[in-house]
Amino acid sequence: MSAAAMQVTSPDDVRNVVLIGNAGSGKTSLFEQLLKARLIGYRGEKEDAERAAQLYLASLVTGDVLVNLLDAPGHPDFVGELRAGIRAADAAIFVISAADGIDGAAQALWDECAAANLPRIIALTKLDAGHADFDSSVAEAQDKFGEGVLPTHVPTLSSPGVVGGNIGLLSLEEHDYSGGDVVNRKLTADDSHVETYRGPLIEAIIQEAEDDSLMERYLGGEELDTDYLLDDLRKAVATANLFPVVPVASNTGVGVEELLRLIEHGFPTPSLHPNPAIVTPDGKDLPTPPTDPAAPLVAQVIRTTTDPFAGRLSMVRIFSGTLHAEDVVHVSGHRSRIGQGGGHPDHDADERVGLIQAAVGSELKPRPTAIAGEIVMVPKLTTAETGDTLSAKDRPAVVDAWNLPEPLLPLAIRAATRNDEDKLAGALQRLAVEDTTVRLDRGGSDQLVLWTTGQAHADLLIARLVDRYGVKVEQEELKIPLRETFIAKATALGRHVKQSGGHGQYAVCNIEVEPLPRGGGFEFVDKVVGGAVPRQFIPSVEKGIRNQLDKGVFAGFPMVDVRVTLFDGKSHSVDSSDMAFQLAGSLAIKEAATPKTVALLEPLDLVTVTVGEEYLGAAMTDLTGRRGQLLGTDSENHKAIIRALVPQTELARYAIDLRGIAHGSGTFTREFHGYELLPTNLMEKYVKA
Repeated sequence: MSAAAMQVTSPDDVRNVVLIGNAGSGKTSLFEQLLKARLIGYRGEKEDAERAAQLYLASLVTGDVLVNLLDAPGHPDFVGELRAGIRAADAAIFVISAADGIDGAAQALWDECAAANLPRIIALTKLDAGHADFDSSVAEAQDKFGEGVLPTHVPTLSSPGVVGGNIGLLSLEEHDYSGGDVVNRKLTADDSHVETYRGPLIEAIIQEAEDDSLMERYLGGEELDTDYLLDDLRKAVATANLFPVVPVASNTGVGVEELLRLIEHGFPTPSLHPNPAIVTPDGKDLPTPPTDPAAPLVAQVIRTTTDPFAGRLSMVRIFSGTLHAEDVVHVSGHRSRIGQGGGHPDHDADERVGLIQAAVGSELKPRPTAIAGEIVMVPKLTTAETGDTLSAKDRPAVVDAWNLPEPLLPLAIRAATRNDEDKLAGALQRLAVEDTTVRLDRGGSDQLVLWTTGQAHADLLIARLVDRYGVKVEQEELKIPLRETFIAKATALGRHVKQSGGHGQYAVCNIEVEPLPRGGGFEFVDKVVGGAVPRQFIPSVEKGIRNQLDKGVFAGFPMVDVRVTLFDGKSHSVDSSDMAFQLAGSLAIKEAATPKTVALLEPLDLVTVTVGEEYLGAAMTDLTGRRGQLLGTDSENHKAIIRALVPQTELARYAIDLRGIAHGSGTFTREFHGYELLPTNLMEKYVKA
């Protein structure tokens, strides 16, 4: 672990690989086994909540190749980190537990990879479990993920139910792990298990090959050259048309060497994986950057960590050019281009890169340069946030950030003490820089609302506030921003008369109040005749009414959609004043408000829910139970899409509940639609409060 960081000279020397899989699939155990296989003395990293929630980088050298391994979180709350890993990587090891099968959450992870057209190898774990079966697991993967899923290795047993090794279907070599060290030997006898899978694999590889004569030669009985087939396998994997399946056992290391060989020889280099498109900071298209160390610099901040003492540390993927220590680079953040700017305003700045650090195992070692295709760490970039672009100072560029998940679970918090209150704002700002899925707002009330992606995300953020920044917060019930409105006409008199020696206060106004249609706002109509209210005091009446409407007249919520007509009043030549008529207007509107004339309005959101078709009925029933108005359903790629209008009061925990309904695979979006009357039976608790 004390070796210096490998200085690569070509992008072809690099493989960037992200491990993806459900929580509990054995993904992180496999990640550690891959490192232990190439790092002498590596003891592994401690698993904790932080480790499980963030994209984690370590590297190893196998053959002449530097492999940057990224371990992506499997929990759906941290899909933003997963998408960051997909952006940084050129290929993925997709981990499936044979014991648990492919559930909705695993399907969602596969869909994330497919959306990015990411090459994948499937690592099939937990075959030692009593009810696990290789053949049925492969069949399930082919059913869920397509015919491109084909084993390149089949497991062998060292004893009943215990995986001791595997057989390579192309090389026809058996790899025996049962003695501790791997023993390779040529397969000496026919194996029906091998024959079941070998033919379809070779045929699939040939179909991707450029040599049209291969199929004819193969069908004619010719034994094709293994190296030739492996080269065509690499091409098929690189184009995400074929997904090799390798049986692995993380506890014994079975399959680890085979995976490392496939990473080295089967996964695409950064040069073969297309780079993302770029634009100028003002949005003009630029040519897609080549993966060339001699080209202008284009890189992206994949994730950011902050430390109250050490500052920021940025994980950076270099797509083009070469980054040198002490370079001055242009930092661009333009999330508003893709509609994700909330809380992260666009920014541009020139900044000096101090150190460049590369991963050696799980440690960081200084490097003078890093070239296109590499992933490195850059400390103390003061303006760069996750998703920002680093580019040449004289050729600024922007790489659009990946699609970030919308935080949909609100958490109302307050500082526990006055001391915590002084530190809270700064700590929350640092959290938002590090975690771009965090959103902060006042929620239309006096509450501080922390929007998160789920309960695990919320718990992690609260723990970070305490552990990193020494800030304790308390959670409180979320206040939904209700509104008041008039539902019937009413007339009222506002009378403010006081006499206490010297000048008194005298103002009387008569008003009529009537409801307006939804979204009508507030209208003030002056119908005073004969100077009953002097002209100079009519704006005072309106101001008093407006002030009272903002505070609420019935249950403490702002009042909307109302027309107030001032039609009469009285004044005094000496005692009337601006303030007296403001108070009279305020008293008049309060006098008009009674349980028969005023009701509460609740905000409704337009909600679009996407679930597997098998969960359509359960999701619709749940929405109806939340007083949702179903607007319609659609179907797309075996997914059901439901649209409904749902009261915000019913959505506070929906991000959590939907995952239970759809077994981890459900997603939804919400946008404000408008206000509707709150049912009478629900009004009482708000009026009492």
